[in-house]
Amino acid sequence: MNTFQTRRIVVKVGTSTLTYENGRVNLRRMEMLCKVLSDLHNSGKQIILVSSGAIGVGVGKLKLSRRPTETRYKQALAAVGQCEIMFLYDKFFGEYNNSVAQVLMTKNIITNDHSRQNVINTFQTLLEMGIIPIVNENDTVAIDELVGENFGDNDNLSAIVADILGADLLIILTDIDGLYDCDPRKNANAKKIPIVTHIDDEIRKMAGGSGSNRGTGGMTTKITAAAVATSAGINCCVMSGENPQNIYRLIEGEQMGTLFTAAEGSV
Repeated sequence: MNTFQTRRIVVKVGTSTLTYENGRVNLRRMEMLCKVLSDLHNSGKQIILVSSGAIGVGVGKLKLSRRPTETRYKQALAAVGQCEIMFLYDKFFGEYNNSVAQVLMTKNIITNDHSRQNVINTFQTLLEMGIIPIVNENDTVAIDELVGENFGDNDNLSAIVADILGADLLIILTDIDGLYDCDPRKNANAKKIPIVTHIDDEIRKMAGGSGSNRGTGGMTTKITAAAVATSAGINCCVMSGENPQNIYRLIEGEQMGTLFTAAEGSV
């Protein structure tokens, strides 16, 4: 994968990457992510960041002992956490002289042709102006994601954003370094699958269950997102977010995580 083939990149970062086990923000990792994305932006690439973490950060900010299960509390925590996350993104990106914009989306925006075109126009204008869009599901008003019925979660949202914007690459940062043939946290002999050229039932079975207790997704949702992206002709890499500098290595052509290659004949 050469750098000239990846001008428009969608990066999705999960709650487990942005926070510690106690729910508080991992400032060092978040700052490094912003530094790397700012540098890529400065090099001429168009960056769109899809960020989870609103509810998790809300839990940490309010020092709650556990993530609530009741929808109305999740909505309230999303409102608190989203404010905190955008404050930090604005601060960190601003330190590298880059401006950001918040884009909150709901499923009806994508399914309605008029609204879909409006949001595409907004994204295109932000990118033309050199602004980095930061995208999240609007959990405070659209509860479907909270109960698993809207985009599914931000993995799927990132794939949809990559599709409607015609991105060249989707990078999904998570707490596991790619897809394994079984759960590496339970089996020391688990083997990583470096490249997937076709997503079938066997690949989906490898995904297993949900991820960390701080997020809503897991490898299953990442496989679903990869299927959406690759069917639209977009390469998708699922890789560890522990060291954001590895994004450089990926873009420079080094094998990182699991690369799901764009489907042949896709547009």
